[in-house]
Amino acid sequence: MNPLLGRLHPYPFERLKQLSLAVTPNPAYRAISLGIGEPRHATPAFIEQALMHALPGLSTYPATAGEPALREAFAGWLQRRYGVSVDAMTQTLPVNGSREALFALAQTVIDPTRAGATVLCPNPFYQIYEGAALLAGAQTAFANSDPARNFAADWSMIDAATWARTQLLYVCSPGNPTGAVMPLDEWRMLFELSDRHGFVIASDECYSEIYFGDEAPLGSLQAAKALGRGDFRKLVAFTSLSKRSNVPGLRAGFVAGDAEILKAFLLYRTYHGSAMSPLAQRASLAAWADEAHVQANRDLYRAKFASVTPLLADVMEVRLPDAGFYLWAAVPGGDDIDYAMRLLAQYNVTVLPGSLLAREAHGHNPGAGRIRMALVAPTDECVEAAHRLRAFTPSYRERT
Repeated sequence: MNPLLGRLHPYPFERLKQLSLAVTPNPAYRAISLGIGEPRHATPAFIEQALMHALPGLSTYPATAGEPALREAFAGWLQRRYGVSVDAMTQTLPVNGSREALFALAQTVIDPTRAGATVLCPNPFYQIYEGAALLAGAQTAFANSDPARNFAADWSMIDAATWARTQLLYVCSPGNPTGAVMPLDEWRMLFELSDRHGFVIASDECYSEIYFGDEAPLGSLQAAKALGRGDFRKLVAFTSLSKRSNVPGLRAGFVAGDAEILKAFLLYRTYHGSAMSPLAQRASLAAWADEAHVQANRDLYRAKFASVTPLLADVMEVRLPDAGFYLWAAVPGGDDIDYAMRLLAQYNVTVLPGSLLAREAHGHNPGAGRIRMALVAPTDECVEAAHRLRAFTPSYRERT
């Protein structure tokens, strides 16, 4: 067996499941889960129709590089969304959702023979980053979130020796679980560090189309262009249809950026067996070409967050995020696991303890004392859950 498998940590939802086995939820309440960030809005009918019309494609093997028309659709979307021009044939590739691509990139770019090979991640973080690093033979380092900076990663806590060992940096903007969006100055700093030390930046942008202000979140390629880096050197952006178009089961997205990295990435994927199904490609073509359903989806989230956030803000420290579909809230007493288990027992609402999304680093776990709530359920369920938290939190505060 691959000995590196023993370095992997249990996934947060598996840890939550094991913790929950010791709890008997109150049967007086219907179960409501705010734990898993799985989109639950309806898939647009036109995407389903495109998928069905593509059924004859089952008779052919797909190319790993994807159909040229699909890659042109990626380039067209990047131009419309970010004002960025890319060469569709050398600077984009289809991927089977951002998860597998985020993992695969580490296997492509990490050189484990170099002493101290390091992958740097924000903390809290999406656990695929860590797993990808460990299975590539690297070690991980973490930049903890900073409450004073809207829980954005504090890169200043990374010392010079760690930057020098870093081969790959994962960033997530808008962030999971905090919803923080990286500003241009932060990108400038990271690009300068990449130039100095030679590491690749993997920018996870799967929440980019769910936002609450008038201005869409800044993307990495957009930031690179603004800073005179039109070749996107050492940069790969990841995006997906799962959240944007409510098709998590389609497993469809794309990467864009540095042509030399994507050339190597394509080689790896050719051997890895990562070709996107012809059906998914056709459905993706339809989805990337339409923005009306994206706006409608964004409006649903805006209305939902407008209903839920004020209810919760009365009883706990929570605020509307910059973007994404999570609320990142502080719990009384600071014990996020105890809070989550007692909430489940008394009111049958599942939330994810923040400490399960982070690692002990720089002397503490930056997810401790907070919970992540995924507002993916229908509005009535989310509002009902918020009312239960309003009833539970003051009584829990008295206990602590």
